[in-house]
Amino acid sequence: MQQDDTHSSKSTYLLSEMTWPEARRRFKEVDIALLPVGAIEQHGPHLPLDTDAFDADYLARQVAAACSHPKPLVFPLISYGVSYHHDDFTGTISITNDTLSRMVYEIGMSAAKNGITKLVIINGHGGNIPTLKFAAQMINRDARIFTTVDTGETSDTDLDSICETNNDVHAGEIETSTSLYVRPELVDMKKAKKFVPEFSIKYLNFSAKRSVEWFARTSRISPNGVLGDPTIATAEKGEKMWKIMIRNLVELIESLKNMSLQEIYEKRF
Repeated sequence: MQQDDTHSSKSTYLLSEMTWPEARRRFKEVDIALLPVGAIEQHGPHLPLDTDAFDADYLARQVAAACSHPKPLVFPLISYGVSYHHDDFTGTISITNDTLSRMVYEIGMSAAKNGITKLVIINGHGGNIPTLKFAAQMINRDARIFTTVDTGETSDTDLDSICETNNDVHAGEIETSTSLYVRPELVDMKKAKKFVPEFSIKYLNFSAKRSVEWFARTSRISPNGVLGDPTIATAEKGEKMWKIMIRNLVELIESLKNMSLQEIYEKRF
């Protein structure tokens, strides 16, 4: 995978590693930033609690590293997310929708004051989606900057062609494969257990083309916190998945980077 800058001990895109004079220079060079948001929650008996947080941060860093200069800025990870639905499993640390939306909103407003006009929120946890979209709307309303949330929308269609499991939404084939590729030492495949939910109404199926979004505590659906089939996960699948996610997001970022807000709002294809 693409690594951080090799000619310097300090990255040219990680905001957390910069001094304020360095940050001032970089904010003048680029007006697009990536904000990774994850969660600390159960991921079955075989994956670490920080899977969503690590994945969001890793994706943001790899995307920035693969972009052309000037590279987008990567903001520090927000590790915690809206995970109340996993509370029945020990180790889940959840924050409220209000807390997360307020934090993201204030980060976005502050980013705008520093000169960011395009903010891409890279979300590693599905439970954050309603909250992050609300925050993005408020940032757009009040700061008048381009704000979007990607929870896999740029790559889900492509990943479906690799994933063999229907209703694979949590700690299943996809997340286990991506973890096996980047952090195999933290995956215990001996404890991986298949649990693919089946619902009496087709519109409740998570992977259905026609389905409604609905909410439930995970323990009411799955006995071990898994929603999918981690037993067929492989590092080879994970490598393909990471390459797709990075490639597609790089394409989005490069396109946005070269456009003014006026072009984004008015350009016709």
